[in-house]
Amino acid sequence: MNAGERDWAITGVSLRSPTVAEQMNPQDGLYTLANRAGERTSYRLIGAVRQVLVAAQDRQRVVAALASSNTQIITFTVTEKGYCRAPDGNLDPALAHSGSIYGLLAEGLAQRHDAGLPGLTLLSCDNLAHNGRQLERLLLAHLEGLDPSLADWVRVHCTFPSSMVDRIVPATIDADLVAAQAAIGLRDEAHVGTEAFSQWVIEDKFAGRRPQLECYGAQLVQDVAPYETAKLRMLNGAHSLLAYCGLARGHEYVHQAIADPNIRSLVSRLMLEEAAPTIAAASDQDLPGYSAALIKRFANPALNHRLIQIAMDGSQKIPQRWLETLAANQQQGRHCPAIMKGIAAWLQHVRGDARPVDDPVAERLAACWRAQGKQGVCAAVFGPHGVVISDWRPTAIDIANVTEAL
Repeated sequence: MNAGERDWAITGVSLRSPTVAEQMNPQDGLYTLANRAGERTSYRLIGAVRQVLVAAQDRQRVVAALASSNTQIITFTVTEKGYCRAPDGNLDPALAHSGSIYGLLAEGLAQRHDAGLPGLTLLSCDNLAHNGRQLERLLLAHLEGLDPSLADWVRVHCTFPSSMVDRIVPATIDADLVAAQAAIGLRDEAHVGTEAFSQWVIEDKFAGRRPQLECYGAQLVQDVAPYETAKLRMLNGAHSLLAYCGLARGHEYVHQAIADPNIRSLVSRLMLEEAAPTIAAASDQDLPGYSAALIKRFANPALNHRLIQIAMDGSQKIPQRWLETLAANQQQGRHCPAIMKGIAAWLQHVRGDARPVDDPVAERLAACWRAQGKQGVCAAVFGPHGVVISDWRPTAIDIANVTEAL
């Protein structure tokens, strides 16, 4: 918009909680973004959001927005569990029919089809391996059960680019709102704080019109996989390691955990010795440089990125963050002591003894601990009949090594 491209705007959709709508709509969609680097903070006013709808309250308005001839792109940031996958990675029909993205998309796309409108670009921006392919596979599975002809239309007329988004954005706390008000002279209930670094890599596969994103910092590429894999296995993998090992050692924030020499050495080992050798890097990727930059980003004290925020939903995250790396190394006869330490810390975390656990299978894991101890919980997660971790084949893990790490 600042560069003159004024023909685009965003309608935000919240699937359940009205909080963001209640924050942004009274402010006409305006919010401030704080870039924090050490002791320096700069503020920008963002005006790209036209409105925020709450699906639970405004379902028909959401469907109408999906079906509008003005709409060209739908982006998704719904977290791993928002994809409604069963433990085998396929669509869980019960979850998909209970207020998920799939029901909304089915209605909106059906209206587009009936009105003779073009298809849409459905662009996943989540921390999920091959996120565009996953979204396509799961949405089509849902549509096949409802209307096979609509599924066929979506296959032909819609596209599902994969993308990788890299920017650390901690949850906003009251102190952030107070600091922003002191800086700008206004109360901004929708204020967001983040680091200065940002990267958005998008598969160049659009169904129709789009903003010229490549002119404003995004990278449009033919294959997102090398960037996606590096982010998942290095940044996100290190984040989860910091979270579980950091919480176990009494830390609250990422910058505190990375300053702990014991944890820092584990993080470096995970990124350089365990994750990097499993990544087929693109020609413009410098994985050792990426690792060094991540260490600096983690150490930024101005972000106050809470470890407990990263620790949420571990059962949905660790397959792509740790287990893919672990399996790739096992195939080459290499060990992953840093990841094993992380898995052990995560399993201790889900016992729930030290703090509340926010995870869709928290109760099942805690029950395994109570009933069978560490052998039982390891078998429940990684054994041949394990059903806890989504989209993962548990037999690839050596349970004895996990038990020993615990």
